[in-house]
Amino acid sequence: MAVISPGIERLTAWGNLVDAWRKAGRGKRGVGGTAQFEYQLADRLLDLQQALREGRWRPGGYTHFVIHEPKRRLISAAPFRDRVVHHALCNIIEPAFERRFIPESYANRVGKGTHRAVERLQAFARNYRYVLRLDIVRHFPAIDHAILLDRLGQVIHDDGILDLATRIIESGEGVLDQECPTVWFPGDDLLAACRPRGLPIGNLTSQFWSNCYLHGLDLFVKRSLRCPAYLRYVDDFALFADSRRQLYRWKQAVIGFLQGLRLSIHEPAAQVTPVTQGIPWLGFVVFPDHRRLKARKVHSARRRLGGRFEAWRQGRISFAEFDASVQGWINHVRYADSWGLRDSVLKRFVW
Repeated sequence: MAVISPGIERLTAWGNLVDAWRKAGRGKRGVGGTAQFEYQLADRLLDLQQALREGRWRPGGYTHFVIHEPKRRLISAAPFRDRVVHHALCNIIEPAFERRFIPESYANRVGKGTHRAVERLQAFARNYRYVLRLDIVRHFPAIDHAILLDRLGQVIHDDGILDLATRIIESGEGVLDQECPTVWFPGDDLLAACRPRGLPIGNLTSQFWSNCYLHGLDLFVKRSLRCPAYLRYVDDFALFADSRRQLYRWKQAVIGFLQGLRLSIHEPAAQVTPVTQGIPWLGFVVFPDHRRLKARKVHSARRRLGGRFEAWRQGRISFAEFDASVQGWINHVRYADSWGLRDSVLKRFVW
């Protein structure tokens, strides 16, 4: 019988698997693959536990679909059984990485999130004159597997856990190749085009791997460049200073550092601007003294809520479901100065 590593013992503990199943099924109970897994749930969890302990578990195939909000993206959904494994793995390894992540990283972390990132950005805008906002070209399709596994291996010292993480990462190879043309970096040879890359957009683990991959960038900006005002949300990040020249120097340094991660930024859009012009950030335009919702977000909300309203009128969804959509939108836009906007969007639903 194969020796089970301590990490796999913890990952496959019954309590961890049950917790992972609950997290994976949150908001999806009784639907599709979730419902199928829940039929004879104990047996399925026991079978998954055994497969993981014996090293037999392999990722299943992805289901692909395209979304267009906020921009076109190919989403790859893993089978529900795999999503349970993703949650079980993150339960075990996340704490070790959380102790290393800097406070200025806001995506997919407990106690952080979109709205706190917006608030932090505005706080910086009130204290500095200029901002340099950058974003990475095709971030998830471009993530290099060898570099990512090296980063993970510096923190994960359990062979069983690292092997499981490797299988999940390798399952994304080629999934997004059509979304990201080959980019050549200084020193590349013909083998560079063959390097495995890409993480499926839609996996819980992909979001977590992204923070692990860019943690080095966070440390570089804070410790090497000594930028006092910096924050990042996935592949969007911003640096603040009172000197234009300083920010442009930092921009060139960041470009050079990202080349080592085989990543590049959208250079034409990466300009230093006064904070008083407003900073596009996570669906908002942030000024030192107020915030607005982006115009395309308003158009999208009108279209989406209008569709939900018609679905309720036609009996395809309940009023509670329609109301939940409205309340969710209100809860989001209340982080902007939006009293007039809310009245304009919602008045069509008053009868």
